[in-house]
This record gives sequence, structure tokens and C-alpha cells, in this order.
Amino acid sequence: MPFRCFGTGDPLYERYHDTEWGRPVHGDAALYERLCLEAFQSGLSWITVLRRRETLRAAFDGFDPALVARYGDADVARLLADPGIIRNRLKVTAVVANARAALRLAETGPGLSELVWSFAPAPPGPAPASPADVPASTPASAALAKALKAAGFRFVGPTTAYAAMQACGLVDDHLAACPARRDRR
Repeated sequence: MPFRCFGTGDPLYERYHDTEWGRPVHGDAALYERLCLEAFQSGLSWITVLRRRETLRAAFDGFDPALVARYGDADVARLLADPGIIRNRLKVTAVVANARAALRLAETGPGLSELVWSFAPAPPGPAPASPADVPASTPASAALAKALKAAGFRFVGPTTAYAAMQACGLVDDHLAACPARRDRR
């Protein structure tokens, strides 16, 4: 079995690790979706979110911010009754609020993608040798969370912001021995 930082033994998790996690994600809609998924993950394991990802996409109109921003109370009630998604009222309403915030950013600038990527550390840090070397949050993720909250986003604390930074390739926290590290590809 090849070495992986995480996910070995579950094909869905392996595919996510090998082809998606830590790869740069750009575009307002793509980053909106990732922030929503990270918010859903809060307090849960990531594999729980991965297993429900397609159901979440279907329930939230493909995470299209323009569509989700129009959701009202009836949509929230519909979502909270859907057993296929993670039915947490705070998380569901955060997805709607975050769609509205993403649209405001797009209208007023700089846009979600530009905002998020402005917090990418330069130069990249050294490769972590073990999971113990991977932080849960950083000063950059705290600053990103603060900027997102100021823009109207919810459920984006420093830990969630750092998880998004990892997932979206702003930082490369694949372990030093992992073949998925960008400097090894």
C-alpha cells in the first residue's frame, strides 16, 4: 500500500488525498463550496463530509452562490428535513449567509478567490515530518478568518480557515514522505 498522510484504506478518502487535498483551488464558486464543506466538517470527521458531498451538492444547488443566496426559511426547513445532509441549523444557515457574503465580495471586490489567496503564506513553510508537525491553525488562518467574518461569512474560525487553506492548496501540509507533496510531483 502506498504511503499517504491520511485516508489509506477507504477508496473515497484515498482518492481525495491523492487527487484533491492540497491542490490549488481558484475561483469564487469553487472556494465558496470548499468553505461550506469545511464548515460542515466542524466537529465531525472529514470522511463524513466526503461521503455526503454529492448529496450536499445536490441539496444546495451545486453550491452555486447565486442560487443559494436566494434561499429563504422554506429552503432552510427543506434542508433540515433532508436525511442525506448534515442537518445542523447553524451550518445550514451559514451556507446561505456565506453565499450572500460571497456575492457581495464579487460585487464590491476583491472577490472571494482573491481574498482567500491573499492569505497564502509566502514562501511555503517546510514540509511537516509527522502529523504532530501540522498546526490546527496559524496566524495567517486567524487573519483569514477575521477577514471572512468582516465580509459577513459565518462558521469560519481560525481552525476551519486553516483546514480550508490546506484543502485548497494555500499551504501544502502533505507530510515530507508523501508522494502527493507538490515539491515531489
